[in-house]
Amino acid sequence: MSKKLSLIAGAATLMLAVGALAAVPAEAASKSKANTAKSLKDVGGLNGLIKLAKAEKELNVIALPADWANYGEMITTFSKKYGIKVNSQNPDGSSADEINAVQTLKGQKRQPDVVDVGLPFAVQGAKSGLFAPYQVAGWNDISADAKEPTGLWFFDYGGYIAIGYDAKKVSVPPTSFKDLLNPVYKGQVALNGNPAKANAAFSGVFASALANGGTLNTVSKGLDFWKTMKANGNFIPVEATPATVQSGQTPITLDWDYLQGKYSKESAGKVDWKVVVPSDAVYGGFYAQAVVKNSPHPAAARLWQEFMYSDQGQNIWLKGGARPIRLSAMVKTQKANATYVAALPAVPAGQKAVFATLDQILSAKDTVAAIWGTF
Repeated sequence: MSKKLSLIAGAATLMLAVGALAAVPAEAASKSKANTAKSLKDVGGLNGLIKLAKAEKELNVIALPADWANYGEMITTFSKKYGIKVNSQNPDGSSADEINAVQTLKGQKRQPDVVDVGLPFAVQGAKSGLFAPYQVAGWNDISADAKEPTGLWFFDYGGYIAIGYDAKKVSVPPTSFKDLLNPVYKGQVALNGNPAKANAAFSGVFASALANGGTLNTVSKGLDFWKTMKANGNFIPVEATPATVQSGQTPITLDWDYLQGKYSKESAGKVDWKVVVPSDAVYGGFYAQAVVKNSPHPAAARLWQEFMYSDQGQNIWLKGGARPIRLSAMVKTQKANATYVAALPAVPAGQKAVFATLDQILSAKDTVAAIWGTF
């Protein structure tokens, strides 16, 4: 095609586009505006975003249990504040379930508008073109290593692998991974799932590697630890749940510190649950948020992000025992709830939290998947 013909064709296309735009309903035009918004400035600020989100009336979330990092309160508070109905799908789903739903429900009204996933799935979704770039108002409070540069994903909350135990049944309080080898804990120690499949359980194994001479590149030391735990009978291959804790089947658990609280909360005072970050390994991890590209409710999706990353939203996560990503900045400005901060399990003196890179996590997961279950 010559430049002249190309110019004529381009002009014709432009005229058709202008005509088509004029015929687009106001609601669709607003949705298009929200769909491409990369920050509040693209929608006229927070008030502009609220207006667009209220017009959509709904928000689709997925895999957010009410007792996980206080998501129950997060959802109800958001819904009441903005008058937006929150459709919570598959609350007990995994990160893999979230990515699958985004793909299989594409173009449908039930497609998730946002996801809350582990780092490997955040990176996977971004590389697969499933997410839209968006930077919340508190973007600068999120460190560079905790976000994708354009906003395709960014960390939201996290914590440390911790030991939880029922003081009514465990007479000798464990404070380290080394302690768990004590014969007094025979038949008492459990993980939150199968390490070859469940991230929390895998993270418990990863943390144990650090406590036993390993590094973020040598998870095998952790596998050796659990092989010994199984051989001496201390480890029981039962997935820890509030029900198993209440029954006394799993009086000691390894889990994220912000999830340990559910064992006592759901047992109605029947257990005396204590939580301690191991003195010989402080392994941390964060989940990540992402806005789904071309989702059913793009404005509500972005407003949800703004709410969660506001001081109010961050304090709701903090109340649930999770460490929100803006915590350091909020402590400096005295915006973090001091009572909630004081309730967080303390990091042992002299210890520094360790965080694995994506490559280290993927490599360790491959090793655990291949070896776990062979001993």
